[in-house]
Amino acid sequence: MDLPSLKGVYVAVLLLGIVSLLGDVVYEGSRGLVPAYLAFLGASSFVVVFVGRLGEFLGYSLRLVSGALADTTRAYWVFIFVGYGLIVAIPLLGFTNLWWIAAVLVLLERIGKAIRAPARDAVLSIVSRDVGAGKAFGIHELLDQIGAILGPLLVAALMFYSGNNYSQTLALLLLPFLLLMVFLAFTYRKIGPSSSLAGGV
Repeated sequence: MDLPSLKGVYVAVLLLGIVSLLGDVVYEGSRGLVPAYLAFLGASSFVVVFVGRLGEFLGYSLRLVSGALADTTRAYWVFIFVGYGLIVAIPLLGFTNLWWIAAVLVLLERIGKAIRAPARDAVLSIVSRDVGAGKAFGIHELLDQIGAILGPLLVAALMFYSGNNYSQTLALLLLPFLLLMVFLAFTYRKIGPSSSLAGGV
């Protein structure tokens, strides 16, 4: 592989990693806040635990379906955009005062995870095949974990400056979500059309 092509592969891997980083800033940032927020809205302890466990179950089990559909349709980027788009459910939590609506939003975000993860990993595997999937996934996971660290730090700062206002803190996560979607669109423009994928957005 020549140097320009190799550079392009690493750029693609980094772009996809930054997308995951931004996604985790929103999701991981809210993760520790959501159970307390559901309880604050009036959900029982059973509901809080049930929603959390059901969300994790859906987030993994539905990958079997979304992964198969993504492979069948080859429209990987559609699944990626829809999946990341559903992260909007997190900042929307700040705009409701009904626990059951909040619970639905939590589940929607986890369904979004199930939709985007297999398609994103497929794209990552395709764009990185000339440098090795192991190295590419290692870089991606590193950036993903950086997002998982930055997210809680951001939320902690927002909670501090808002006087522990759950709604305001969650609503402000709309800003990193919008940044995520803008960067996702930029990533698609850079690597989506030129990748060896059938289907697009």
